[in-house]
Amino acid sequence: MALVRSASVALAAIGLFTLGACAHKAGGPEVYGSSGGILGIGKKAAPAPVAGIGVNSYLWRASLDTLAFMPLASADPYGGVIITDWYINPEKPDERFKATVYILDTRLRADGLTVTVFKQVKGKDGGWVDSTSSNQTQVDIENSILTRARQLRLSNIR
Repeated sequence: MALVRSASVALAAIGLFTLGACAHKAGGPEVYGSSGGILGIGKKAAPAPVAGIGVNSYLWRASLDTLAFMPLASADPYGGVIITDWYINPEKPDERFKATVYILDTRLRADGLTVTVFKQVKGKDGGWVDSTSSNQTQVDIENSILTRARQLRLSNIR
């Protein structure tokens, strides 16, 4: 029985090692391509431009460009996360905003991007109190980022 158990563990370890060796590499066949099927058979979709980062470079650059007016708290190009610090609009000093952008894909797609906006307003005691931001604000920022990403891609094609 012990021999069967150790053989099972050894086969599982070899299987995991082999599966890890099959990881997708840049320039290799697509495993889940949009037109290539599950095994990459058929037409291969054009690889997304990745300039040394783990996410779509157009979405990354467009996100940084769009949120350039806000102070940057953190940016992880490999994980695809951009976090801004609080921004106070000089015209409305009683409210401030903070944004987090998640880039979820290496392809330039509308569903490869999520923006979360946080809002705080000044309370009666002068401290900041959490408030709900409009969903439209998040949608507007996402649309601005996507528009800028398309512009960057088109300028690269020409």
